Amino acid sequence: MATLKILVVDDEPGIRSGVERILRNFKVDYPFMDDFYDFLIINAETGEEAIALINSEMPDIALLDNKLPGIQGVEVLEYIRKHNYDITVAMITSHASLDLALKVTRDGAFDFIPKPFTPQELKSSLENITKQIFLKRMARGMKHEGKQVRFQFLSVLSHELKAPLTAVEGYLTMIKERQLGNTLEDYDEAIERSLKRLQGMRNLILNLLDLTKIESGKPSQKIQNTNLVEIIKTSIDTMMPFAIQKDVKITLQAPEKVVKYLDPEEMEIIFNNLISNAIKYNKTGGTIEINLTEESGKTIIKVKDSGIGINEENLQELFKDFMRIKSDQTRNISGSGLGLSIVKKIVDLNNGEISVESKLNEGSTFKVVLPV
Repeated sequence: MATLKILVVDDEPGIRSGVERILRNFKVDYPFMDDFYDFLIINAETGEEAIALINSEMPDIALLDNKLPGIQGVEVLEYIRKHNYDITVAMITSHASLDLALKVTRDGAFDFIPKPFTPQELKSSLENITKQIFLKRMARGMKHEGKQVRFQFLSVLSHELKAPLTAVEGYLTMIKERQLGNTLEDYDEAIERSLKRLQGMRNLILNLLDLTKIESGKPSQKIQNTNLVEIIKTSIDTMMPFAIQKDVKITLQAPEKVVKYLDPEEMEIIFNNLISNAIKYNKTGGTIEINLTEESGKTIIKVKDSGIGINEENLQELFKDFMRIKSDQTRNISGSGLGLSIVKKIVDLNNGEISVESKLNEGSTFKVVLPV
């Protein structure tokens, strides 16, 4: 639960007590919020008293009457704006006019509530103000922490999902209207294409979840003794259907057990991405060799494929967010461009190293070194 401090500025005791009564047990909660918000009310009778409380209490929200003894509400609003205080203001006044509404909006008021207002009107305004405060703080925190990549990802996500959703909708319409025939076999290709589109969307969403977990900066909650050999075997089993479809053979050379104190989910993300890429960018009938060894306490994992390879120019950019290799050979290969950047972030979090060697049309070898 989070609490927002509201300063109510009104010379009418009935208004001040009415706002406090309406909001006493009121809470704001949206599905995208981690927790709900409630409110702490402080009061001022005059503009001068309001400015003193603003300086000492620094409220989150100000409900300002304009017609006050002494300085007016719009002057308090101007004071807030000139000092760049992070206070969301809603004007509450019976002396409503178009000119005043335009002025307070221009001076930074978020809302304009003419008196008399109902409890529901006040609550509705507070819901909108609370949502704005939450989103503004979230955006500011992401910018401060250098995590604007999420905004970029959401932009890419909406773009990348639009085309496959349109394609799946088109295929389903064809099936519904029996455009290709009256037997199930007539629609095998449409069904297969729809499944591939859905798989691509699923991978994109999973990458978003992985990236969000890593970028959150929160320490892993699942650090434990982890058998890396078991994790690699699990990843191979997970990716085997795709390898079979492409007639790619996967071999593993590793000791029976290699135990490290790590997060098994993070390790699975690494191996899933490396093996998945080795399949996607391989040649039909190709091979993947996975090798796990230990040297001086360090664990070394190599994933070598016989695929299309990567040119020198792309090697320099390979681990950046949203990096996609563009060529005639990769035109029909789907992906978010985030898999290897996620792998790099996880390896870095574990104080490890990742590198790649590659030759065009001969294949690539990715090497991950995890420290003692």
